[in-house]
Amino acid sequence: MDNLSAKTKAIIAYITFIGLGIAFFLNKEEKHAYATWHIKNMFGLFLMLLASIAMQDYLIGFYFYIITMLLWMYSLAMCILNKQRGIPFLSEKFQTWFKFLD
Repeated sequence: MDNLSAKTKAIIAYITFIGLGIAFFLNKEEKHAYATWHIKNMFGLFLMLLASIAMQDYLIGFYFYIITMLLWMYSLAMCILNKQRGIPFLSEKFQTWFKFLD
C-alpha cells in the first residue's frame, strides 16, 4: 500500500472508526496535510457519534445521531470532491483540538 495519495487516505478515514485508524497509521509514514485535515475531522465526528450513543436513551440522542450522520455524509462528499471544507465552526475546532493527530 505504498504511495497512496492524500485523497485516498482521506477517503479511507471516513470508513468507520477502523478506516480512521488505518488512515492515521498510513499517514504517519508519509504525511499529507490534506489527509491529516480529514483524519482530524473524522475523529471529531467519531467523538460526536460516541456522544450520541451515550445519549441514546433520550430523544436528543436520536437527533444528535441523525445530525452526526448527515455531517459525516457531508464531510465524505467534500473529501471525494477534493475539497478541504468541512462542518462550519466544528471543523476549525477539530483542527485545533486534535493536534496530537498531526
